[in-house]
Amino acid sequence: MGQPLSTAVPGRTVVPGNTAVLDRLDAATSDLDPPFAALDLTTLRHNAADLVRRASGTPVRVASKSVRCRAVLEEVLGAGLTAQGGFRGIMAYSLREALWLVECGARDILLGYPTVDRAALAELAANPVALGSVVLMIDAPAQLDLIRNSMGTGAVRPRVCLDVDASLRVGPVHLGVRRSPLRTPDQASELARIAVAGNFDVVGVMFYEAQIAGLPDSSLPVRMVKKMSAKELATRRGEVVEAVCAVSGDLEIVNSGGTGSIEVSSADPVVTEVTAGSGLYVPTLFDTYDAFTPNPSLFFALSAVRKPAPSITTLFGGGYIASGPPGASRVPRPIRPAGLKLLRNEGAGEVQTPVHGRSAADVPIGGRVWFRHAKAGELCERFAQIHVVEAGARTAVPTYRGEGHCW
Repeated sequence: MGQPLSTAVPGRTVVPGNTAVLDRLDAATSDLDPPFAALDLTTLRHNAADLVRRASGTPVRVASKSVRCRAVLEEVLGAGLTAQGGFRGIMAYSLREALWLVECGARDILLGYPTVDRAALAELAANPVALGSVVLMIDAPAQLDLIRNSMGTGAVRPRVCLDVDASLRVGPVHLGVRRSPLRTPDQASELARIAVAGNFDVVGVMFYEAQIAGLPDSSLPVRMVKKMSAKELATRRGEVVEAVCAVSGDLEIVNSGGTGSIEVSSADPVVTEVTAGSGLYVPTLFDTYDAFTPNPSLFFALSAVRKPAPSITTLFGGGYIASGPPGASRVPRPIRPAGLKLLRNEGAGEVQTPVHGRSAADVPIGGRVWFRHAKAGELCERFAQIHVVEAGARTAVPTYRGEGHCW
């Protein structure tokens, strides 16, 4: 995929607090006019090493949707995999993205979601390197039919992984996201049989426990739900894997987890790899997890353009709202100068974002305010490049969008 940002080994530098990180970024970008995004490379490396530590020897697959910058993917994957663990492979969110990453040199890509992109599937069928590098995600026979029809041939053997529902169900209550219809060993093995009969190679199963990985430890009930879910899944996951292996043979991939559940997933001996991505940038949604201490590495800056009142400063841009259920948790957070807040009746606007608070009056026209985004890779959809800072030096690297891609 090219050269990483640096060949330094992640995690060898102790990362200081947020104040020191922002001091470095502010100094290194002092000549830039906002809006722009900036990344502290030392903190990114620290976060990468911490993900590896938390995985306790289980390989970590990088979730590209939480990164969306090829240079950062290369930086993280550049250290390789050792006996003590490390990063291995990419979980992509789009088949077209995966095909592009193969062109760039990637060779181990698991799609995190099913695809119905017929043209991209036809391209996959015609590309032997991509066929050997990309694993498609499925959870229903109809997807197999669409894949085969789109490829236009029965001769190739696409590699597929089964997405199995990892939510917790207590009676009629469903706790977790709505993903796959597959849940039981029988359901998974039946789809595996259909796939094998259709000349597909079943090489993996995936379990994404969103109710553990994506849910902050905000209360005792939440912690209890997460503990209960982990116990239930540990049993069912092993049963599903055994049932699928009886059909397809040994699996290359048993994928599970996310940034918020690495310890839980990697503790299960049946799991061969965990997935993480948000833990590299550490957006605000990951500020209240018990499993790790957040060290944000990615920020963005906005310029002050007017003063509608002595206690209010209006900034240019900033309406970078994260996906998910609408609410306060999905808006960006002003963090420097300290003490700033968004206006309740305006929030973060597409063209202007007013802030108020004890330090709003001190931000001059032309001054800057630093923010953190609520979700990780989504910020990269707003900027063509990220300014990467290390040891006072600054390098601009393109995001997916900066390379002309928006999937």
